[in-house]
Amino acid sequence: MTVLIDPPNWPGPRGLLWSHLVSDHSLEELHAFAALLGVPARAFDRDHYDVPETVHARAVELGAEAVGSRELLRRLVAAGLRRRKRHGPVPG
Repeated sequence: MTVLIDPPNWPGPRGLLWSHLVSDHSLEELHAFAALLGVPARAFDRDHYDVPETVHARAVELGAEAVGSRELLRRLVAAGLRRRKRHGPVPG
């Protein structure tokens, strides 16, 4: 049961670099940690939160495990929590 954060390597809004915050246990754990960190719900995207570089150190202080982006993705997939974007029309 771990919340993971990758390095702030992703360019994003406001000229900041961004990280991904995920759980390798449950989305409930992830949402609770994000709330503790003060990350708004609008930052949630399918299976992760996008968080700015300004909160990376605080996330680690609060217990997030700093890992590389590939390790983060590997553990998210292994936990069965990866939710990919759909491409094309939704079947129906």
